[in-house]
Amino acid sequence: MTEAWNWDPSLYSGSAAYYARGRAAYPPRLAAAFAAELGLDGTGRLLDVGCGPGSLTLPLAGSFEEAVGLDADEDMLGEARRLAAAAGIGNCRWVHRRAEDLPAGLGRFRLVTFAQSFHWLDRPRVAAAVRGMLAPGGACAHVHATTHQGVEDSTPHAAITELVRKYLGPVRRAGRGRLPQGTAGGEPAIYRAAGFSGPHRFEVPGRVVTRDTDDVVAKVFSLSSSAPHLFGVRRAEFEAELRELLHRASPAGTFTERLGAIAVDLWRP
Repeated sequence: MTEAWNWDPSLYSGSAAYYARGRAAYPPRLAAAFAAELGLDGTGRLLDVGCGPGSLTLPLAGSFEEAVGLDADEDMLGEARRLAAAAGIGNCRWVHRRAEDLPAGLGRFRLVTFAQSFHWLDRPRVAAAVRGMLAPGGACAHVHATTHQGVEDSTPHAAITELVRKYLGPVRRAGRGRLPQGTAGGEPAIYRAAGFSGPHRFEVPGRVVTRDTDDVVAKVFSLSSSAPHLFGVRRAEFEAELRELLHRASPAGTFTERLGAIAVDLWRP
């Protein structure tokens, strides 16, 4: 990530309604693996930082007394509340704040998770804050997963990328800024500098999913690099061209994706 890029509230503007459908859901075996690795038994509290529409918060909520999802996008939290109600999950609390505001009086947690969110944050500041929020014996989990694209699939990703560039230009967009070098890496050094030790890694195998055209359209709009607001008045024109592209690729309107394994790094104070 370049130093010139700064977070702004438009990062995922308009994406919330598409996120849960466009991204592949975390499999139930991931929650089971967390429970086995950490001995989760329904006690303690979870904090999911950058929770979006509760993609990880909701699957893990049953392993805790309370699950807290924190996100800077109010629309994402609205979706999280809706999905929690639809699933009958009543032990979640949704907090509209930036991660940089932590600890924000939220208390102590048995587990703090970052799932496809850490790279958007002031990482040294947030990691240091989170370390001080862990209850005795607690852990921080960094979830490595790609839920918008498979390692092998029939979705025409290259053509979709070119279509997005046709409308938005060749440099990756992110909110009001651009990311010519992509997002930042080097997480282990950040965690260690904040006083964490580890990591201990566990993995959940990948799986095959079948998506339809609406799922793929939602996937495109769920990305910060092609969030709906970026297209402005040309949004409907872009979507029509996207659907035409997808129809050419699969007249039946089905796409098969083999998702990669999910790796979780556990860090402890």
